[in-house]
Amino acid sequence: MELDLQSIRIVRAIAEHGTISGAARALGYSQPAVSQHLRRAEQRLGVPLVVRAGRGVRLTEPGIVLARHSHAITSALDAARGELAELAGLRTGTVRLAAFPTASSTIVPRLLHALRADQPGLTVTYLEAEPPEALAMLRDGAIDLAITFAYPGDRADPHRESEGPLETVPLFTEPVVIALPDAHPLATGAGPVELAGLADDRWIAGCPLCRGHLLAACEAVGVEPDIELETDNAVAVLNLVASELGVALLPRLALATATPPAGAAIRATSPSSDRSIQVVAQPGSRRVPSIAAVLDAIEHLDGTDWGLAPTR
Repeated sequence: MELDLQSIRIVRAIAEHGTISGAARALGYSQPAVSQHLRRAEQRLGVPLVVRAGRGVRLTEPGIVLARHSHAITSALDAARGELAELAGLRTGTVRLAAFPTASSTIVPRLLHALRADQPGLTVTYLEAEPPEALAMLRDGAIDLAITFAYPGDRADPHRESEGPLETVPLFTEPVVIALPDAHPLATGAGPVELAGLADDRWIAGCPLCRGHLLAACEAVGVEPDIELETDNAVAVLNLVASELGVALLPRLALATATPPAGAAIRATSPSSDRSIQVVAQPGSRRVPSIAAVLDAIEHLDGTDWGLAPTR
């Protein structure tokens, strides 16, 4: 069977976009040109790659096999181009990055500013996504790097090895604090707030991973939290707390750009509640100079002014 790179790219684009027209737009070709190339590829291979499905198309079993291998093939080609660029002394290319919401207003702007100054030939595209979505995109080849967070012992941790090998680089340890109404009996004091003392409080939960952490942290001290409100908007959480509608756990980064309003108090917790921040890549990505340059810049970020402790 004769395989060519263009057929592999077309099949991968169809897998990602679900239509021939969508694949054509993504690749910068006309729809007739893509359809014609597909027909020639099917004739050479002797198997159908797509079949009609409603208004779009779907991949046949041979098409699915080709799409599955396309990620490894294109990654190897990117690595080869990268090594050639390294030999030529080039630091150009596009790196696709995703990160979680509170990183969007803290880590990501600082990173992009540093890269623009130090690596002007690089282009970095950015997409905001929670860790499960970012890691799924990374495994599918839709992005090159994901800045994520994880809670220790989380049973739903999307970084788990069973989902496939990835390269993880630890960056920071991020404290998780508790927001209480000023009128709360535990809002003042010298030491951290005992989670066990909040058994009768109403709670405000965040994103699914943060909600899972809240449940696990409370379970560890024998508390079943009464969750009445849910939002992953840190400003909204702080204002709900200030309005005496509940208490909430918040990651430290959320407070870097969301100033607690009057009526809300921020305290440490006991037991302490920290989460890790890391950057995740496909194995072997460092062989691509553009990705290596972005990884290097991420690893040299200073997060102390956000209350983050380096873990590398």
